[in-house]
Amino acid sequence: MKTLTERQRLVLALVIRDYIDTAQPVGSQHLVEHYNLDVSSATVRNELVALTKMGYLRQPYTSAGRVPTEDGYRYFVRQLMGHTELPETTKRTIAHQFYQAGHDVDRWMRLAASVLAHQSQAAALVTAPHSEQLRFKHLELIATHGRQVLMVLVLVGGEVRQQMLVLAEPVPQERLSAAARNLNAAFQGMDLNSITAYSGQMDALEQDIIKLAIEDMHQPGDILGGEVYRDGISQVLAEPEFAEVDVARKALRILEERSLLEDLLSRTVLTASVGGVQVLIGGEGTWEELRDCSIVLARYGAPGIVTGTVGVLGPIRMAYGRSISTVRFIAGLLSDLVVDMHAE
Repeated sequence: MKTLTERQRLVLALVIRDYIDTAQPVGSQHLVEHYNLDVSSATVRNELVALTKMGYLRQPYTSAGRVPTEDGYRYFVRQLMGHTELPETTKRTIAHQFYQAGHDVDRWMRLAASVLAHQSQAAALVTAPHSEQLRFKHLELIATHGRQVLMVLVLVGGEVRQQMLVLAEPVPQERLSAAARNLNAAFQGMDLNSITAYSGQMDALEQDIIKLAIEDMHQPGDILGGEVYRDGISQVLAEPEFAEVDVARKALRILEERSLLEDLLSRTVLTASVGGVQVLIGGEGTWEELRDCSIVLARYGAPGIVTGTVGVLGPIRMAYGRSISTVRFIAGLLSDLVVDMHAE
């Protein structure tokens, strides 16, 4: 990032804050009068020109004011905005809402999405807590054709995995069901190490099945875990930036297509520490679907045990301070709730 003078930093911050509020190009005369600057309009105009040459601002058309570029927003978020927090009264109100939700994880997720959307005025997404310490819940074995058997493996936390097995010889459904019942009784709630170290009695079929289940559990799974909770999509689509159908459609793809969201989270959130907030502006040159959007993400939970993701998506002209502080607070609150639940 280029080095800016103190006056340039101030002018850039004021342009961005004003544009976030109004969605209208910002001129030098407006800045001087609206913010009571102690310099002339001509001086501010010169700084606007300099910031435009640096790539932090642009002029939509001749004689118009300036609007921020993606680089301008990035400089603002990383260099000018500073640390932001929600008001204490807002924090207490939100915390009380979660307290009233009891120990219902589904209600936590829905409430988190609702609060994120309301506080940030953006589209919210919350992923259910995903167990990083995989535990066996139960499996089903379904005879299909000849020696082929469909194994449906369900893990604690709701993740479901399916695998087609080819056995040494055909096995009737009754025998497969009996094997599944025995394995479920023996391994329910166990992690990989406990299952591997199990020394109880199993016949040859059950040994083969559990060996394949262990191999499956060693494979990386769906980081989204269970359900993805969303809120506030309609209010985001009402923003002027999403008036064009193609722009709105791209934004919706990130929120609604699981494969795209999986890719986004695997490359961003999984590399971040729990509670750390990440801000992607304009897709950062990686995600075409985010070219006209910004997204704020954070990971919550207990690393190595159970984690999930919270975030908000909106136009690049996003109220970053409010969005970041809301995402950070909700991530911390959910971390505390999830950790306490697992401790019990």
